[in-house]
Amino acid sequence: MRHGSGPGPWAGVVRTAVRSGALLLALAGCGIGGFGGDDAPRSPRDLIRVTPHDGARSVPADGRLAVTASGGRLERVRVTRTDGAGERAAVPGRLSADRRSWRPAARRLALATRYQVHAVAVDGRGRRAARHTTFTTFVPAHRFIGYFTPEHRTTVGTGMIVSLTFNRPIADRAAVERGISVTARPATEIAAHWFGDRRLDFRPRTYWRPGTEVTMRLRLRDVRAAPGVYGVQHRTVRFTVGRSQISTVDAAAHTMTVTRDGRRTAVLPVTTGAAGHETWNGRMVVMERLPETRMDGSTVGFGGEYDIADVPHALRLTTSGTFLHGNYWAAPETFGSVNSTHGCVGLRDVRGGSSRTAAGWFYDRTLIGDVVEVVNSRERQVAPDNGLGGWNMSWPSWRAGSALR
Repeated sequence: MRHGSGPGPWAGVVRTAVRSGALLLALAGCGIGGFGGDDAPRSPRDLIRVTPHDGARSVPADGRLAVTASGGRLERVRVTRTDGAGERAAVPGRLSADRRSWRPAARRLALATRYQVHAVAVDGRGRRAARHTTFTTFVPAHRFIGYFTPEHRTTVGTGMIVSLTFNRPIADRAAVERGISVTARPATEIAAHWFGDRRLDFRPRTYWRPGTEVTMRLRLRDVRAAPGVYGVQHRTVRFTVGRSQISTVDAAAHTMTVTRDGRRTAVLPVTTGAAGHETWNGRMVVMERLPETRMDGSTVGFGGEYDIADVPHALRLTTSGTFLHGNYWAAPETFGSVNSTHGCVGLRDVRGGSSRTAAGWFYDRTLIGDVVEVVNSRERQVAPDNGLGGWNMSWPSWRAGSALR
């Protein structure tokens, strides 16, 4: 903020305070509500004391907010706050039993916020005084946010893992984890797991039950993640778990068995990773559904081996580039007999995609959060942090990754 260049953003507050003081002096001069006599307080400031002091700046989040009456009692206290976006809200608080003090309900102040305190008190002789003060809290130089999946009000598969990726490294993981809760109805045990200092995932012990309603609450506003880095998010995200669908890809048999709510609904011929490019083993979760996408080998370490601009019915399974997708360029006899891909799982399709093909049929019946498990591949197991691969960890190992153990 530049100094000496104008009245400043608090000029209106200062003028209000000056007018309030002038009004009190005028009332005192007329003998109405004044403080005449040697034993009376000399000003409202003597009767009503506010902490932090009027005009205080850069008050920390753990700074003390209090209103007290000296030689009298408080009749009413009203505190409001205005954040950087201009949103104004009342600050809940409580008067003490003897009405000599007021304290806020929250233990911490909101950062980057202007507080306004309005208090009225009466002294031992029944004479009233009013006081109006303002102060502003510390404005952090750096803020952090978490980008999360799934989205609000979506319906997902039973293998969905709640995942947050932060835009800054998190030094105090316990503080951030405390600021996030994931609950379910019907209730089930849910635990958190950190992958490094930027990613935090939540999952239950086993797959969600169909019909479960899950709520994630982000209470990260003003949470200190690292020196000088504070959170900004305060929101609630809800999603619903749909039917159960688990698809098992057998890389050796070149088939995918689709099981819906415990009943086998289809066995589809597939092609998986060729020798040297085998598909990951293990449980993977559908992260993204794309009606059509471009697949360029140079983006995943395969140089110019392929570049297909119009891959249909693409379902992302890992962040490293594994998809289950439609394949129109391989000969029909490839599916069910030969592994020919660079690590993806291919289903027969036509150029432009069709709902009448195996790929189109499966795509139309798949939700984000559905599980695809690959078995009998010669590749190692997919890493738990490669996509939503956390189901490949044992429950004790998963729980050990929480910062609140």
